[in-house]
This record gives sequence, structure tokens and C-alpha cells, in this order.
Amino acid sequence: MTSGQRRLSAVATAAFVVSLAAACGSGGNGGTAGAAATGGAATGAEPAAGLTGEIKIDGSSTVAPLISVASEAFGEEQPQVKVPVGTSGTGGGFEKFCAGEIDISNASRPIKDEEKTLCEGKSIKFTELTVATDALTVVVPKSNTWAKCLTTAQLKKMWEPAADGKVKTWKDVDATFPAEPLKLYGPGADSGTFDYFTDEINGEEGASRKDYSPSENDNDIVNGVAGAKGGLGYFGFTYFEENTDKLNAVEIDSGSGCVAPSVEAAQGGKYTPLSRPLYVYPSAPAAKKPEVAAFLDYLAANAGSLAREAKFIPLNAEQEAKLKSDITALKAS
Repeated sequence: MTSGQRRLSAVATAAFVVSLAAACGSGGNGGTAGAAATGGAATGAEPAAGLTGEIKIDGSSTVAPLISVASEAFGEEQPQVKVPVGTSGTGGGFEKFCAGEIDISNASRPIKDEEKTLCEGKSIKFTELTVATDALTVVVPKSNTWAKCLTTAQLKKMWEPAADGKVKTWKDVDATFPAEPLKLYGPGADSGTFDYFTDEINGEEGASRKDYSPSENDNDIVNGVAGAKGGLGYFGFTYFEENTDKLNAVEIDSGSGCVAPSVEAAQGGKYTPLSRPLYVYPSAPAAKKPEVAAFLDYLAANAGSLAREAKFIPLNAEQEAKLKSDITALKAS
């Protein structure tokens, strides 16, 4: 379990209390095990009683804190339903998902065509659900006094394949920077965060220098960057928010001036090109299970509060309505 998941377990109960209070105030209409086991804010239904089983979820480590909050809060309502959340990366999650090993795959990027083909080969139908927004954050240690803002061109100079073994110091990136050794940390190649960053910064998904320190554990990136004066790394906004005592977020200039990662900047479309939607992919067969249907309904009914508890950027009203309608359509399919 990551430190993010440990921290979020402490706030999960708060999310549950909010949703339960909404349910108690809305008036119930009973509901069966196959009906929505949500905080009744969305439907007015009482939580379904007596559900059992296990909902298998794996995938993106970026999405995991949000789904962990949902899992633990849902568990307060349905203690006989186990909802473990794995973090094998977006690609690793889809591999398990398309092999029929898990019910829901967390993803920090859309599913690829080759992954769709794998799922089709196993007759696994699915629905893409957008659950929150993330602002991918470039970070440096507190001791870094020169890199308050970086252009996308400077980031490319650091991270493109041609930089391998050649761009060794900050001065190699920009003549105004000190000759401090450049120590780079980032997600591994199986991560959706890696795919997204390389596509947006280097112009080709998966194109990156190899001589950096990769990890699927965001805490390794945090500690690596924090421990090196010339360190730089990137990961989801959640992990920066957890580590503001160790790290500074770098403002990004993609051509229209320096913009810091924030809720407002991401929602307003100003933090480009490093803000992105976050997804979960439930399979159609899994959604027929009462416990999975109940979990999805809970997630939709409490999407905003769960995202805020996990320090993600909540969906807007239109996106939230689409999430609920997509889940309804999935269960009916």
C-alpha cells in the first residue's frame, strides 16, 4: 500500500458519512441486491443489504487513491464485499482486465487499440467511465532555486531519446541554469502517466531517454527527487499535494506563459498540455454482479466528494451526469 493509500484510508470514513447523511435525508424506496447500493443522494434508494463477494480492481497507480477512498467508504456500507485495489500500472491493469482476471481496470489514459483487440479476443465488453481530472505535475526539490518555470521545449530537451547520455546537467538544458547534475525520476514504461507525458512532451508515446530512474511506485519518485538537488520528476497532482513539504511544483509554459498546476487551471483548460481525464473500465459481465453494480452506483453518486477527498479535480456537472448515465446503460446492456 502506498503512503497515498494509507493517508486516504483515514479520510474514507468522512466520505462515507457525507453520503450516508444524504441517503438518510432522501427517503428510500427499498431496493434489491441488484439495485443501486449508493449513498442515496443520486437515486433516493436505501443501500442494498447483505451483499457479499469480491470486486477485483487493478491498474493505474494515479487513479488508485481515488478508487481506494471509494473502496473503503463503500466497505462501511457493505462490509461483506471486499474491494482490493492493485497498482500494476495502466498497461498492467489492462493486461489483467483483457485476460478476464479483474472486474475493473483503473487507467490514466484511454485504452489502446491493441488492448481493445486483446479484450475482443476474450469476448470482454467494457465501458469507459471518466471519474475525475488530474493535473500531471513536474516537481523539483525544495533546494532547487532556478527552475520555477520550464517550457515544454526545455522538458523535451531533458526527456527526449536524443538526450540519453548527453544532457547530463541543468546547464545542458539552459545556459542560465547551474551545472548541477540532472537526476531524472519518473514512471516506468508500463505506466499510463509515462505514455501521456512522453506523447505530450516528446511528441511520441513511449519515446523517452532510458538513463533515468523509473518506478511504478510514485513514492520512489518523490524520495528520489527530494534527495537530489538536481532532481526532477513527474507524476499525478495527488502525490505532489501530499509532498509539498519536500517538493516544489514547476510551472509549465506551453507557449502562453507560465502556469502552475491547480484545480482551477486544469478545469479552465489553462494548464496545458499536462492535465488529463482519469478513467475506470468495468467489464459488462462484472457489471451484472450485484456487488459490482452497487460499487459503480456508489462511485457515481459520490464522485465529487470522493475526488475532493483524494485531492483530484472533480468532474463538472455535465461530466457527472454522463458518468451516471453511462453506468445505467452498462448495467442494462
